[in-house]
Amino acid sequence: MLHGVVVKALEDLKARETSEIDVRGKTSVTDLIVITSGTSTRHVRSIADEVVRAAKKIGLPPIGVEGEREAEWVLVDLGDIVVHVMLPRTREFYSLERLWTVGDDEHPEKLDG
Repeated sequence: MLHGVVVKALEDLKARETSEIDVRGKTSVTDLIVITSGTSTRHVRSIADEVVRAAKKIGLPPIGVEGEREAEWVLVDLGDIVVHVMLPRTREFYSLERLWTVGDDEHPEKLDG
């Protein structure tokens, strides 16, 4: 239910380049990381606010929200899902997708030796 609410909120506010990373087994902090982009700080803030509003509406308020003032990167912690809403330049700089998917290749190369 929460996942669908998050996805709808992102779609409703026209979030861009949304990706999801299943981190079960990698961390005990959350199960799913959702990373998306906004076109401006105002858009980033609006997307995050919509995620918060939608979660509260179904009785699942966020555990925490960080970064709203600067709105270059707003993190919405919903427990099982953590949503990162970022400006494209911030997203590129921190490259969270690459960080969380290192070693996820289904057919890892074998090292000689």
